[in-house]
Amino acid sequence: MRVVLAEDLYLLRQGLIRLLEAHGFTIAAAVETGPELLEALVTERPDVAVVDVRLPPTLTDEGLQAALQARRVIPGLPVLVLSQHVQQLYARELLADGSGGVGYLLKDRVFNAEQFVDAIRRVAAGGTAMDPDVIAKLLESQAGSGPLRRLSPREREVLELMAEGCSNSAIAGRLTVSDGAVAKHIANIFTKLDLVPADDANRRVLAVLAHLNGAPERTPVPGREA
Repeated sequence: MRVVLAEDLYLLRQGLIRLLEAHGFTIAAAVETGPELLEALVTERPDVAVVDVRLPPTLTDEGLQAALQARRVIPGLPVLVLSQHVQQLYARELLADGSGGVGYLLKDRVFNAEQFVDAIRRVAAGGTAMDPDVIAKLLESQAGSGPLRRLSPREREVLELMAEGCSNSAIAGRLTVSDGAVAKHIANIFTKLDLVPADDANRRVLAVLAHLNGAPERTPVPGREA
């Protein structure tokens, strides 16, 4: 799996390169500025981009802006954002096009290599990997609209865990319910969000994006498995 990595801190960038290579990833490019990131993404067309939000020259939002520009050129380009802070605007921009393959992790909450590598693989496969704090920030500013209001509190809990990238079994373990109960909740979520029968993995991602972005509804489109 080919990765383009953007991180301006030398030691962290080198550490990430070594970590990813040790887990079988190929580093297509490792850059430290926004313009370099955009060029690398468009030229290399990697399987996934791992991007810090704040990159030179201004250390504001160059990393995210470069990733968003690249997604316009390469629709559906998987992007995993690494940041020190929860930025609602940044996360919403990433979710706005309604396609999967998105993640937003906080650097100080990535506790082990396996967690990080799993998130990268999940995003590369078209799924989501959102830190719980990011989810909370996105949800606190919107109470939901349209079909989102139809969700029960338990269904919202299930959907938030789906956003983190949890499997049905993992959700069942976190909520102390059966796998069958989780499957039923997810089926209800699909129905209430007007996600008509299609590939369930694709509907899973669309449901997560609708929930986090406050969208009134989604129409399924072909996508990769979450």
